[in-house]
Parts: sequence; structure tokens; C-alpha cells
Amino acid sequence: MTDGLLAPFLNAFAAIGRLALGLFATIGRVTAFIATTLVRAATPPYYPARFAAQLMEIGWFSLPVVGLTAIFTGSALAQQIYTGGSRFDASSTVPAIVVFGMVRELGPVLCGLMVAGRVASAMAAELGTMRVTEQLDALTTLRTDAYRYLIAPRLFACVIALPIMVLIANTIGIMGGYLLAVYKLGFNPAAYLNSTRQYLQFDDIQMAVVKAAVFGFIIAIMGCYNGFRTAGGAAGVGKATTDAVVSSFMLILFSDLIITIVAFG
Repeated sequence: MTDGLLAPFLNAFAAIGRLALGLFATIGRVTAFIATTLVRAATPPYYPARFAAQLMEIGWFSLPVVGLTAIFTGSALAQQIYTGGSRFDASSTVPAIVVFGMVRELGPVLCGLMVAGRVASAMAAELGTMRVTEQLDALTTLRTDAYRYLIAPRLFACVIALPIMVLIANTIGIMGGYLLAVYKLGFNPAAYLNSTRQYLQFDDIQMAVVKAAVFGFIIAIMGCYNGFRTAGGAAGVGKATTDAVVSSFMLILFSDLIITIVAFG
């Protein structure tokens, strides 16, 4: 009788235990994957042509969606701040809050999320397809290290491209706020630019670059890790792609919180 009453609680604890063990096992596998990638990437042979191709794919071809996201966000942010500030006679704070919001938070996070949706999914799909079609095994047969040939160029390209794209996104986002504030809300152009220059500090730019580099590392690792572990044919490739995007999003938001707390807490 007692065992029957305790069974639901024991099953619940067992489910929690299985979830915890699965989480720790995943963390261990990802950590081992990162360590292997960094060790292999630090030693020759290197593949500069692969790196250049990935830099173009990750950076240059992501600029349109990043630019559109930034300019729309900057414009909407300016409008929202003006509308809210007008209630407290604080509409003059639009330039300061736009530059703070874009450079410190919205620029890096939105750029990271947009690139993750585009790049992490592509990495997982490409590497996953290579795994299920045994192309990765063929590379091993040809004595080509997949970590050096496939993963290291993607990792370096992401870590380098993301900070550059974030700087561009921040500039475009601030410009979007400027255009809406000047041509719709009636701000003086010179006064708006002077306020922007006054409140923009080097520490803000440095923080945006640090966040972008971390986000780039997360995107490359999650995309390649999930692609490398693909199994189960076409369905497995689809699952790996979804897992890569979801895990990238979650880790980007979590790391953004941690970096912000460490820097400003």
C-alpha cells in the first residue's frame, strides 16, 4: 500500500534525475567538443581558403538581414522612447537612450540572434548531411582532419565576423533612430548628433565587441556540434538544425545576461 502511494513521487524524482544526468552528459560532450576543436585549430595544417569562404558566407551575406533589423529596431526604439518620455516631459532623452540601447544591448543581441538563425542552422544542416551521407568518414579515410578542415574555419570566421557586423549594426541602428527623430519627431539634426557623441563612450563599444565575439563562438560551436552528432537520416538533419538554432538562441541570451551582470553589476 505504501509503495503504491510513493510510486508517483519516486517516478517524478526518477524523471528529474534522468533529466539532470542528460543535461550533465550534454554539457560534458559539448565541453569535450570545444576542447578538441581548440586544440586541433591551434595546430597546422591550416586552410585559409576555407576560412575566407566562411568569412564571406557568415559575414558579408548576413549583412542585409542584420542591417534591416538594426535600422528598423533603431527607428522603433526612438519612437517608443519619444512616446514614453513625452508623458514625463523627458522626450529629449531619445538620443541618449537610443545609443545606449543599441550599442550596449539591442545591437549585439539582435545581430547574434539573426546570424544564429541563418548561420547555425546552415552549419548544422551542411555538416549533418555530410555525416549521414558518410562524407565525414570519407575525410577521415583521406587523412583529412574534419576539425581543422570544417570546424576551425567556421569558428574563426564567426568570432571575427560577428564583432564587425555588430559595429555596423550599431551604426545603422543609431542612424535609424536619427532619421526618425529628425524627419518625423522634429529633432534638430546637429543637437541630436551632439547628444549621441556625448553619451557614446568607448566602454560601450568595447562591451558590444566582447559580446559579439562570445556570440560568434556560441553560434559556431552549436552549429558544428549538432551537425557533427547528426544521426538518423533526413529526420536527424532536421532535428540537428532545430537544436542548433534553439541552443544558440538560449546560450546567446544567457551569456548576454552573464556578461552584463559581470560588467555592470
